[in-house]
Amino acid sequence: MSQQNQLPLFGFDRLTLGLYLALVAIGWLMIYAVTYNAEAPYAFLDLGHIAGKQLVFIVICLAMMFVIMMADWAFWRTLALPLYLISILLLPGTLLFGREVNGANAWYHIGGFTFQPSEIAKFGTCLAMAAYLSSPGVDLRVIRDRVIAFSIFLFPTLLVLLQSDTGSALIFFSFMLVLYREGLSPVLYALGFGAAALAILGWKFELPSYTAVWLIVVVNLLLINRFRERKNILRWVLVALLPLIVWWIPILNEILNFLDLQIPENQKHLLVLAPQILLLIAVFFPNYWNKNRQIQSQLRIWVILLTLSVSLVFAANAFLNLLPAHQQQRIKIWLRPSEAEANARGAGYNLIHSKMAIGSGGFLGKGTLEGNMTKLRYVPKQSTDYIFCTVGEEQGFVGVVGLVGLFLWLLWRITALAERQRSNFSRVYAYSVAGIIFVHVIINLGMTMGLIPTIGIPLPFVSAGGSSLIGFSLMIAVLLKLDSNRNMA
Repeated sequence: MSQQNQLPLFGFDRLTLGLYLALVAIGWLMIYAVTYNAEAPYAFLDLGHIAGKQLVFIVICLAMMFVIMMADWAFWRTLALPLYLISILLLPGTLLFGREVNGANAWYHIGGFTFQPSEIAKFGTCLAMAAYLSSPGVDLRVIRDRVIAFSIFLFPTLLVLLQSDTGSALIFFSFMLVLYREGLSPVLYALGFGAAALAILGWKFELPSYTAVWLIVVVNLLLINRFRERKNILRWVLVALLPLIVWWIPILNEILNFLDLQIPENQKHLLVLAPQILLLIAVFFPNYWNKNRQIQSQLRIWVILLTLSVSLVFAANAFLNLLPAHQQQRIKIWLRPSEAEANARGAGYNLIHSKMAIGSGGFLGKGTLEGNMTKLRYVPKQSTDYIFCTVGEEQGFVGVVGLVGLFLWLLWRITALAERQRSNFSRVYAYSVAGIIFVHVIINLGMTMGLIPTIGIPLPFVSAGGSSLIGFSLMIAVLLKLDSNRNMA
């Protein structure tokens, strides 16, 4: 055994630690910029100041990481399930003893600080998932093992949903990335993405255009297993062009207006369906006209998929109407940007000013502590969920690319650490950490730029918040500890 592996303080991956420290430092600087007051430049030394609290949490996290590096690495594998159960037990307690923040009853209030147990539950779920998937005999092709693996992250998801914290609940689905790496069938992912696409299309389009959308999606689903050979590449090209047909509707309107023809709206969509049906016949059926039984079988499958798709679209539309009013508004603003302008003083306020703040930074930004929109508090929650706006305004395009580059570098490094582990437990744990960070970053950045609906979750290591920083620091510290002892596993 090398001397390096005998020294817990020197055997860890320095690159991962360096990326972590860089992101934490950038985060604190941005938090200080959001709360900066020229009349009190040293206010961050006050624990009542947001930057002051964050600085205390940074010191606590560094001390915690030091302790973890000194402790026995086997502790985390031995007590993975007990730690998971403890983190889960903290979740329902907020319903009785918690504090409501922004409509979510997901916080404990201790002294002058608040604590969000869902951040610790993410860490506990990483340990539990790693412990289970690394157990001898576990095979995700077996239904029983698959159900248990799903239950490990779905149970805390349901508890978090009871807290009305939809954003944190969505993060637990990042464990689907881990299950894919460990051998879960890609067919399930194809079905999941297809269902999600249908649901989104059901929210996006008005009722008259549903038929066109259904046919596009169903044909793509039906043909995905049909054309695998290279000789059918032309058919693949035709199939790839199918989704473009839905955009014929605006062009069709222009043509009808030019010809001064008045056609009811439903009949317009029939005109759009006609070329789709012809293309379907040309692409799918030419080799089978003399095989009646096979034609009947394919038509039967097509009808079943069409029926399921229609049902799912209507179910998604009905489900949208059951959501709380503020969540409905967020989804509508995301899918229909014109509604954001119509609600510029209401539900669309955050999104409009977030995009304005990011865009106002230009290429090089306005400079640290020089962001006008940041100083004037145009964007709510700019030190937490919308911290990325501060980066865009003060550091510009260069700063945004740099921050995103650091996150990508960290994710690449974590996956590299995962693949070099000799222990299945360490590998699964590393991928779990990478998945959670990846989904957090995608949702937070997409939210601030209007690419996905507004979902209140922090940007890892950067947003203000002790619970978030402690949770992510725990994940990184345990990962570094496991990696430093990978040759002993």
